[in-house]
Amino acid sequence: MEDRGWLAESQSEAQLTAAAGPDGDEAVDDDRPAWDSKIQYVLAQVGFSVGLGNVWRFPYLCHQNGGGAFMLLYVFLLVVVGVPLFFMELAAGQSIRQGSIGVWKHISPKLAGIGYSSCLVCFYVGLYYNVIIAWSLFYMGNSFQYPLPWEHCPTDVTTNDTVKECAKSSPTSYFWFRKALDITNSIQESGEFNPIMTGCLLAAWAIVSLAMIKGIKSSARVMYFSSVFPYVVLFIFLIRGLMLDGAMEGITYMFYPKLEIWGSVQVWRQAATQVFFALGLGYGSVIAYSSYNPVHNNCHRDALMVSCINFMTSVLASLVVFVVLGFRAKNIIMVVLKVSLLKILWSFRNLHVLNTMASHEVEQHWWPWFNMSDASSVSIAEYREWYSRYSSMVGPKVTDCSLEEEMNKGVEGTGLAFIAFTEVMALFPASPFWSALFFLMLLNLGLSTMFGTMQGILTPLMDNFSLLGRHRTLLTVSSCALGFVIGLLFTQRSGNYFVTMFDDYSATLPLIIVVIFETVSVSWVYGTERFMDDIEVMLKWRPPAVYKYLWKYVCVLAMVGLLAASLLRMVFKGPTYTAWNQTTASEMTLEYPGWALAMIVMLIVFASLPVPVGYVHSVLKSRGARDTPSPDGAGLESHREMYVKCSSVEPLDSGSRQAASEEDAVHPRTAFLSVGNEHYRLLPQQEDDDDDDEEDQDTGL
Repeated sequence: MEDRGWLAESQSEAQLTAAAGPDGDEAVDDDRPAWDSKIQYVLAQVGFSVGLGNVWRFPYLCHQNGGGAFMLLYVFLLVVVGVPLFFMELAAGQSIRQGSIGVWKHISPKLAGIGYSSCLVCFYVGLYYNVIIAWSLFYMGNSFQYPLPWEHCPTDVTTNDTVKECAKSSPTSYFWFRKALDITNSIQESGEFNPIMTGCLLAAWAIVSLAMIKGIKSSARVMYFSSVFPYVVLFIFLIRGLMLDGAMEGITYMFYPKLEIWGSVQVWRQAATQVFFALGLGYGSVIAYSSYNPVHNNCHRDALMVSCINFMTSVLASLVVFVVLGFRAKNIIMVVLKVSLLKILWSFRNLHVLNTMASHEVEQHWWPWFNMSDASSVSIAEYREWYSRYSSMVGPKVTDCSLEEEMNKGVEGTGLAFIAFTEVMALFPASPFWSALFFLMLLNLGLSTMFGTMQGILTPLMDNFSLLGRHRTLLTVSSCALGFVIGLLFTQRSGNYFVTMFDDYSATLPLIIVVIFETVSVSWVYGTERFMDDIEVMLKWRPPAVYKYLWKYVCVLAMVGLLAASLLRMVFKGPTYTAWNQTTASEMTLEYPGWALAMIVMLIVFASLPVPVGYVHSVLKSRGARDTPSPDGAGLESHREMYVKCSSVEPLDSGSRQAASEEDAVHPRTAFLSVGNEHYRLLPQQEDDDDDDEEDQDTGL
């Protein structure tokens, strides 16, 4: 490693906080917080990566895209793309002990914009994610009453009849769209602020602020509950759900494999996107959390463990979702079946078919072979078989009973949590208990992810701006206050449409761009061999060589392909959103107006802009520094020093040690990772020819 090249014009501005001390022991920055235990760190990483998407996004994708076949595809992409990138971020943050800005600046100041983009995306996500937490608070507060307020349609006091909007839809849909959101008919109708939801949003930001006011010391204590409690609830719901009628049908519909989906580009795109967001890549939160670890922590094992826990949580949540949805669909279908049987009887009576059948046996094959007077004895399969043959005989009023079609309704996103699940909770005995338990689980899932998202903002800022680092409490409170003020956008009556906009467009493309630059920075700018060497020093063993090729080729190509697929889909399909029409009491797909499209473009551009801006700023700054002579008349290049590794057992003489420490104060080491117990000796200034050779070895952008 004596011939290790240095980065162009860039001695890192970020000091390593874990360097070799005079006696060869690791000297740790005592001012930097650290996890009290390994369990705290693991819970924090799991809590951040396991979020609401595991509960309401993964099950939907799994069901819509081939069931078990999609799951196999997801595992494949998780192994070849997700785990390597997750391991890369863990290793970088743990060794350099900096947030996302400091890590990429450490490779080269030209890459500092990557970290700033991560912070901006984290801020975007935090803005709308806390709104979902506010919704959970609202529903949890309304769960402590019997019967549940969304169990029955309310009565219009003026007409003494059921409210038309509720009668045309369902009690749960009405409560969600009218009572909780009081939603407008489109994004162009802003409406006034929803006062109740504004108060819930204030409470959500207050919880986040109080939990993070002391940094990881306070948030880690909350993690013990917020990360573990959702698993307790998921297991309780799974056990309860398996006892319900329709549970096995739900699991069958979910896991039934459809291998033909592997030929669809969009399915690959959705699987890769889910892997990408499930692990929290690009946010900077993974880097921030790992930066509080000891340098020699086994981050490779952590990457494998957290990835496996995340996947198993998705499978567990999918089981819970589909046993519950199977029960819900079976109940709805049985109601439809009873109504259909009554309509069949009525149709036959009107047509005098009963008398006809009594006198002409040839007509008897039209009559259902099951007992229509007892709907509970009729299986759905029997009814569907009869319907496929003879439904034309009784007219269009008799409908089909498809369990799969019913399960497809409202199984994604907010539709799953606030419509489908609330409907099921109302059917359970002791429904307030189950409802409160479910929304408390959602609240904790959201908070644990929110803590990681905020850490991805605060840690890089405190690491790179000493003034902010000295006022941690003020920075935390101010950030939360700013998030609440901007978040008022989402508490308008049209706020749900803006939540959808941010969720669909503000994070996806910028995060993919960030991760592409991260991967290129490590594998091509810094070099995979150097990176592996540094990880070997840190872990005391060398990771498998396959990671080099995954980082250098597979991950880069996969992320570029995902970016291209996402851009093409957005261009050809066009941005749309789902709106609720109060008159028809139904959802409809609308196109965004011009100003909303401009807002989407601005969100994407603004989050991606720091990357090129940081590069241009660094280039201009370095040129200015080169043109400006130093006080002793020499240019910047006169200060560049070379270090050579000494034997780990060979003591440095006092003179060289003093010289090295003085130079380190001015020019921190540019090794990407900590050098552990290895020492470096400052060599005399080389000749100009040597300097030219050194410039050729530069890995800067």
